[in-house]
Amino acid sequence: MTELERIAAALERLAPQPLASPDFALAEAFVWHTAPDRLDPVAKVSRVDVGLLIGIDRSRDTLMQNTRHFARGLPGNNALLWGARGMGKSSLVKAIHAAVRAEGHDLKIVELSREDLPSVQRLLAHLRAAPCRFILFCDDLSFSSDDQHYKSLKAVLDGGIEGRPDNVLFYATSNRRHLMPREMIDNERASAITPGEAVEEKVSLSDRFGLWLGFHPCTQDDYLAMIRAYCAAYGVKISEDRLWAEAIEWQATRGSRSGRVAWQFFCDLAAREGVAL
Repeated sequence: MTELERIAAALERLAPQPLASPDFALAEAFVWHTAPDRLDPVAKVSRVDVGLLIGIDRSRDTLMQNTRHFARGLPGNNALLWGARGMGKSSLVKAIHAAVRAEGHDLKIVELSREDLPSVQRLLAHLRAAPCRFILFCDDLSFSSDDQHYKSLKAVLDGGIEGRPDNVLFYATSNRRHLMPREMIDNERASAITPGEAVEEKVSLSDRFGLWLGFHPCTQDDYLAMIRAYCAAYGVKISEDRLWAEAIEWQATRGSRSGRVAWQFFCDLAAREGVAL
């Protein structure tokens, strides 16, 4: 064997095996991993019922309608859920997926991490060939000043010669409306030869989402309504006066008020009351 043949054989051993056609009948949800490429089925998705998501009615109804249209074979828009942390952005995506499946649609959800965005074209090649429809979900999507991953995503959303597969929608959540930190955009404006073009390059990514759904800090009434809904759903009995006093104290010690804080308070309350969730 020549030296060149030995090198070729070593490289072949090091190269990851291509992903075989996944069996999408195994589960309703999958997680995409790389090195090597694989789609791992999720036996049980961590989510809450869509009826327990309080104070986000407009976003809920808009995303539900968009997802239903897509699941029925009609056109749908990619969606960016942005805004205040802990207000149910990722919970809404998972809850709506479950609600649409409950209506009889074979809709799958695939979670993709931000770090794996450069591999997204390989993932889409597998989804494109599948007989079912998919929500491709990226949670907590954002980019730092030296991060070039956003360029991989731009082609998926609205560009590239192949375009986005007809059976795939992309849903992402982020605390930032334009996905980029403001100082990054400001730095581009200050240092670029053509400031306008530099800024457009950075913010054009969010423009490629057909739906922008904003999530804002909840009111105290919504915060308490969330806790009441959890109590009713899980059978936790508590007087209104006690709920109000303890929930407000919990909120004050956390220094914030959100759906996540409401759930954390409820978990503590349920444990103290001896109720398993």
